[in-house]
Amino acid sequence: MHPYRTHTCGELRRNHIGQEVKLSGWVHRKRDHGNLLFVDLRDQYGVTQCVIETDTPIFREVEGVRLESVITVIGKTVARPADTVNVKLSTGQIEVAIVSFAVESPAETLPMQVVGNQPPGEDIRLRYRFLDLRREKMQHNIRLRSAVITSIRNRMTKQGFMEFQTPILTSSSPEGARDYLVPSRLHPGQFYALPQAPQQFKQLIMVSGFDRYFQIAPCFRDEDARADRSPGEFYQLDMEMAFVTQEDVFSAIEPVLHGIFEEFTQWTVTPPPFPQIPFREAMLLYGTDKPDLRNPLKITDVTECFTMEGVIFNAFRKAISTGAVVRAIPGPNTANQPRSFFDKLNEWARNEGTPGLGYITFDDTGKGKGPIAKFIPETAQNQIKKKTGVGAGDSIFFVCDQPKAAATFAGLVRTRLGTDLELLEKNSYRLCWTVDFPMYERNEETGEIEFSHNPFSMPQGGLEALESTDPVDLLAYQYDIVCNGVELSSGAIRNHRADIMLRAFSIAGYNADAVEAKFGGMLRAFRFGAPPHGGLAPGIDRIIMLIADEPNIREITLFPMNQQAQDLMMEAPNKVSERQLKDLHLRLALPPRPKENLKTNR
Repeated sequence: MHPYRTHTCGELRRNHIGQEVKLSGWVHRKRDHGNLLFVDLRDQYGVTQCVIETDTPIFREVEGVRLESVITVIGKTVARPADTVNVKLSTGQIEVAIVSFAVESPAETLPMQVVGNQPPGEDIRLRYRFLDLRREKMQHNIRLRSAVITSIRNRMTKQGFMEFQTPILTSSSPEGARDYLVPSRLHPGQFYALPQAPQQFKQLIMVSGFDRYFQIAPCFRDEDARADRSPGEFYQLDMEMAFVTQEDVFSAIEPVLHGIFEEFTQWTVTPPPFPQIPFREAMLLYGTDKPDLRNPLKITDVTECFTMEGVIFNAFRKAISTGAVVRAIPGPNTANQPRSFFDKLNEWARNEGTPGLGYITFDDTGKGKGPIAKFIPETAQNQIKKKTGVGAGDSIFFVCDQPKAAATFAGLVRTRLGTDLELLEKNSYRLCWTVDFPMYERNEETGEIEFSHNPFSMPQGGLEALESTDPVDLLAYQYDIVCNGVELSSGAIRNHRADIMLRAFSIAGYNADAVEAKFGGMLRAFRFGAPPHGGLAPGIDRIIMLIADEPNIREITLFPMNQQAQDLMMEAPNKVSERQLKDLHLRLALPPRPKENLKTNR
């Protein structure tokens, strides 16, 4: 017989009754029923109920073992009495009568409970993550993660993609976040960087003659934590394709994402081809380039309605004269809501840093009422109703500000109303593409032209467009894929020509020497024949968050850091020895410690 087990704790069924078996696992739960002691034994595969009578010689040993100790039991598989069958367990029709027993590893007093649905605080969970991961929900989520990644690999391989691993130690590049730097022992004063993404490498793979590449790529960014972003590191499905258009990239990734969501959930999933929404249209209709299409509300520009004859709402008219716009967000079936509903929305709006929300309600006859209705004649109200599609019993909320700020806040109002009014489509994944991003934007403070998205993207129209078009009007072959308002990935058709790249960077204020210094490897490659290519990199962690319906990325990650980018379990980051610093030719220049409040005895 095997030294530890003949079966797993999720394997035994009625057909095993009468067999002598050996099981090993963790003591999940114990229950004393007077003349019987029940021990639930758990491993990755399930739970098996074991039982021992009080007059058995080894009873006291079994009784004394602590929860979460690792034990091995030998016993006979017997049928449970009919009234004790547990239909919730796959092993619920049998139990193991313990004959012999051994403690493989005793557990100390637990700092947190493994059984139950009420986990402790974050610090305890992360410090004792190995215990936290034993909990049923965490076991499910991590197994789900493994299964999703395996399925992604299979789907990519079937489409002819090959998986390669790109370097972890590389050079620093301006990806938009801080690099993690690694000092070089052999080259004093010089540093490697951990890759924020394999961007340049995957483009160089295309230049090297490979046609379809992917990897489940680790990425490292020294940025603050969010619910959907781990501090330090994350994983993405990195992919790149040669000799492709934007539509070819979409056609390759859409079946993968649709298939993954459909395979692992019972929710409705947007079928390919996914809707494509131009960036400027997304900002107008949804107030964001990451629209949640489960929300049926759409924003409308009604600026011209507030310039009509007879409109005397001077707060908006004056702002419009300085370049402001007015956005309208419908509130269906809200006209009969109590005043407190509108007051709470206004209070929320003020907490967001705005003066509040103007609104009009339309009663059952379609007549406009509310704080600003008297300043807007019926002709203008009818025009607003026509443009927005609202009618009797509905309300309309207004945002007035400069275009960028108005779009952003209108998007927040749309989200708030969609949530408060419970308008979001339930049990669904709604995917879409945001396309036609601007290549450049003007810095509002300095007036300088800057890249608005990915500097390695091909401008629509190529070199001719760069030479002849106002930079702020230039569009790029850049795209985001969005699911339920969550950005899964950015991507682009890449700029594969050195002359176009140099010109694109020059518009953003980079001279040729600076570009050569930062991206010399890519430029040299492009000068020796580079195919048109493009790709994207959907976030693995965010995909699994959505599939698991978890609000925080910590719940689907094996060993996450806390909000302060600390690994409490491994106590990282931590101090290193003077010898290590000397080997790396480093000397610390720490910030001064804050003065402590010293109490003196009097």
